[in-house]
Amino acid sequence: MAISRSAATRWSLSAVGAGVLLAGCSASVSVGKTDPKLSADELATTVSGKLARTTGRPKPDITCPEDLAGKVGTTTRCELTADDGSTLGVTVTVTSVEGEQIDFGIEADETASPTPG
Repeated sequence: MAISRSAATRWSLSAVGAGVLLAGCSASVSVGKTDPKLSADELATTVSGKLARTTGRPKPDITCPEDLAGKVGTTTRCELTADDGSTLGVTVTVTSVEGEQIDFGIEADETASPTPG
């Protein structure tokens, strides 16, 4: 059963805002001879930092299962885990790529998954 974000966590997922869309996030990567790519760990760190700056809250625990390819329209799903164990999905979408710079938007789900157990 899904629960509202405000009831989901001590981290105050409600501070993220219902359906929040954060645009203009970006990261630089080294490319070599292939398309630019942002590692899953670097993506998680960047998303966490952006959410913290936007909400004025501590950095949340974010995990991303895969690297983000630097191709406009590419998406990946990351997960925010709150202190109480509840989770919130976060969609990351590449909005532009210029050289080594990958710009992306972040959109949080409307509802969180309940605490396991």
